[in-house]
Amino acid sequence: MTSNAQHPHSSPTAVGPDICIVGNGAVGKTAALGLAQAGFRVTLLAPPVKTPAADQASWDVRVYALNHSARNLLSSVRVWEAMDAGRVAPVDNMTVRGDGIDAEGARAGLLSFDAYGARTDALAWIVEDRNLDTALDAALRFAPNVSVVHGRAIGLAVSPEQATLSLESGQQISAPLVVGADGAHSWVRGQCDIGLDYRAYRQRAIVTNFTCEKPHQGVAHQWFSPSDGVIALLPLPGNRVSLVWSAPDALADQLLGLSATQLAERLAAWAAPVLGALSPLQPEVVRDFPLALIRPHAMVAPRVALIGDAAHVVHPMAGHGMNLGFADVASLIQTLLAREPQLDCGDARVLRRYARARKEEVLLMQIATDGLNRIFSTQAEPIRLARNIGMSIVNQIPFLKRRLIGHALGK
Repeated sequence: MTSNAQHPHSSPTAVGPDICIVGNGAVGKTAALGLAQAGFRVTLLAPPVKTPAADQASWDVRVYALNHSARNLLSSVRVWEAMDAGRVAPVDNMTVRGDGIDAEGARAGLLSFDAYGARTDALAWIVEDRNLDTALDAALRFAPNVSVVHGRAIGLAVSPEQATLSLESGQQISAPLVVGADGAHSWVRGQCDIGLDYRAYRQRAIVTNFTCEKPHQGVAHQWFSPSDGVIALLPLPGNRVSLVWSAPDALADQLLGLSATQLAERLAAWAAPVLGALSPLQPEVVRDFPLALIRPHAMVAPRVALIGDAAHVVHPMAGHGMNLGFADVASLIQTLLAREPQLDCGDARVLRRYARARKEEVLLMQIATDGLNRIFSTQAEPIRLARNIGMSIVNQIPFLKRRLIGHALGK
């Protein structure tokens, strides 16, 4: 069933949109708001499936570490300020630990960053998926130039002038540009015959939330272990932390068989010295997500642009998957606004400029996260020694640390 939501003044069947966005995630919704604010008529095609209402008082286990660029984009579409600020936690410090021990018996492989040293108010902000999504939905209800259509596309046809989506309901939506924001297994990407490189990491991200005995003081902790994967405990408001444990599949199976209390006990070897005892937040929720590297061979096709996970999927160890998607949105808006007057927003020359603008940052993030995962997954002693020494050396060189943190901030 297809229905227009909340915007009777802006129906896709009355005046055709300039852009149709396929996808109902945070990146797609933000793109709809940003492009509409830039003056484009936008149709957002969202799935018809309704998810069960969540307990708004509970803490979502799916969180994002949003950088400055992401915050600026969300502020520009009036979403950042609309979120519940009491559920957003700034990251004031980040500590990354390897698995080495130096000659004096102290831990080697330590790298730390702090907001004061970076001359900024925060390194990042931890935001729940539900908090962000609720604010985006509220903004969409009142956004001019946006029509939300609930339905599922079953066909995509492209002509020299436009792209046409055919829906299960029989409705068609035509626009000069279709934007695929429909996730890692993008239907839009598949319709364009864009090839991709796919490699499963044989890891899953185990996510849940805890209270901590000691104040976290706004510090994001991350540990690298060849046998146990990457463990991150991210600050939430109050004495709460969010776990993202990128564990090898065999270990992930074991962890998913544990209760949240047993999982907290398993984490004590890492967490206890800095956070004290961990206790599960109620209600207890533990989820897992498979991890993979997905590199589509192109971010554009005739009359189509890809953004977010439809365009790239990276390992979550750096926490930049969502930030890359928001950077796609900002770049696409900028590119479309800068086009020549005689070119429509789906012109091949315009889309090539968007792809070129995103190529370097996306490639660097893919190489960095994939390379780090390879380096920290090996138990070969020479590599273990080299990576731990390297981390400690970088930690002592302010110039390198400033370069790294500047990139992470998205500035």
